Amino acid sequence: MSLKKVHSEQPKNFEFNVKFKSVAEEILKKYPEKNKKSAVMPFLYLAQKQNDNWIPLAAIKYISKYLSMPYISVYEVATFYSMFNLSPVGKYFIQICTTTPCLIRGADKIVKVCKQKISEKENQISKNGECSWTEVECLGACVNAPMMQINNDYYEDLDEKSTSKIIDSIFKDEILKPGSYRGRKNTSPEDANTINGSENA
Repeated sequence: MSLKKVHSEQPKNFEFNVKFKSVAEEILKKYPEKNKKSAVMPFLYLAQKQNDNWIPLAAIKYISKYLSMPYISVYEVATFYSMFNLSPVGKYFIQICTTTPCLIRGADKIVKVCKQKISEKENQISKNGECSWTEVECLGACVNAPMMQINNDYYEDLDEKSTSKIIDSIFKDEILKPGSYRGRKNTSPEDANTINGSENA
């Protein structure tokens, strides 16, 4: 996505809606008044969740006023952590782990499917505006590699076929359930005697 397009997507104003403002106020109760700026990360997360997975500059300004802290301080936090998106990523944001364990198990094939079905380049929104994808470092599910994270959910034990089905479900706005796509429960061993985490011996 070009910088020009990103700039054109920036809303002039932002504020929490009724639902998220209520959540924000509950978060603030956890901090002493003098330390309310400590809520900056959960506030950024709320802004991102309300705004289709990305944080506009107007939201950063809004949060800085809400927490009585300098705009640049909020901006520094938002740009430091990779979990915050400062440009549109689509309703469904796909993060594919390509660290060694996932790569050995076929993460490159998952990337190939995303290139074919979503966009040729990472961080480029699909033509229908529904989603985008990017490669990331370890997401902490090495035992169920290869895997990808879609918004807040993990999709594990993937292959080209299962990845294609998941992406197709996104385009239908009927996304499939997260979890293992080889029938494993949690991180149970993939073994004839412990299939689905239960002993057969």
